[in-house]
Amino acid sequence: MKPNAAPTLSDVAAHAGVSLATASRVLNGSTRVVKAELKEVVLASARTLGYTVNRQAQAVARGTSDTVALVVGDIADPYFASIASGVVRVADERGLIVTITATGPYAGEASVERERAALVALREQRPRAIVLAGSRVAGAEPPMSERVAVVGAGAAGLRTVVVDNRGGAAQLARELRRLGYTDFAVIAGPEELITVRDRVDGFRSVVGDVRVEHAEFSRDGGHRAMSALLDSGARPECVFAVSDVMAVGAMAALREAGIRPGEDVAVAGFDDIPLVADVTPALTSVALPLADIGARALRLALADEADERDSAPVAAQVRLRASTPGR
Repeated sequence: MKPNAAPTLSDVAAHAGVSLATASRVLNGSTRVVKAELKEVVLASARTLGYTVNRQAQAVARGTSDTVALVVGDIADPYFASIASGVVRVADERGLIVTITATGPYAGEASVERERAALVALREQRPRAIVLAGSRVAGAEPPMSERVAVVGAGAAGLRTVVVDNRGGAAQLARELRRLGYTDFAVIAGPEELITVRDRVDGFRSVVGDVRVEHAEFSRDGGHRAMSALLDSGARPECVFAVSDVMAVGAMAALREAGIRPGEDVAVAGFDDIPLVADVTPALTSVALPLADIGARALRLALADEADERDSAPVAAQVRLRASTPGR
């Protein structure tokens, strides 16, 4: 071994007086069993030399690793952060490490390509399982694999945590009608996203063919969509934003136009991320158990056989707050 050079597996094998293959089986893992006395000699040499195990080599030797991979969209979005917390919880319970890859805010085909590239790179690292929690695009080719689970909307043959986005939006529309609202508008993310389509369709199934303004699936997108509605002369009684972050942007646009959210125009969102109960006025939203969704997705991806309980649709629940006080 050269002075000041990091010890290699070959150095450990030479120090222990064993073959390189034997040292690798001990330190990188293998289905072949090494005799206990030889194993102890190799481990003692590794400690003496200060050898650090190459985790990637271990993954190759075992055909898998002690990591699981999570692919999300915009990690700054509390929606994805909440899902990630559930994935981390289950991984910790099982002694696994989570690596997170963010494809960034949705930007059309470029985002689809980033997700594909991320999956290729992740599979080379041989994670135990992969959870896809990014925004899914209608018609996109799914990543076929037994150890991949998709949140929200997948495809035939994929393990999927189905979220009742359509039903939740319909339930919200019924509650808003009950409160006396009859004039609605919807602000939504890109229409090719399956989640956006489901939420818009669910809302329209109750209130009819209302105007929908599309923009980016973000706070700034909500601001732009609301501003576009106002610039067109529209002044609906109630605005439904298909995500809470879009709703927050919409409320900011209303204030800038001198319109009071919750008083002059009601606003409702979807997801019930933690901060919406603390904004002013507190935002009516459709609650999803986001951390539990993340936990369920990882359990589903890791399972030898899919459990029907983890395949059942995740129900949504309407939470009425001050932003929709009623007519």
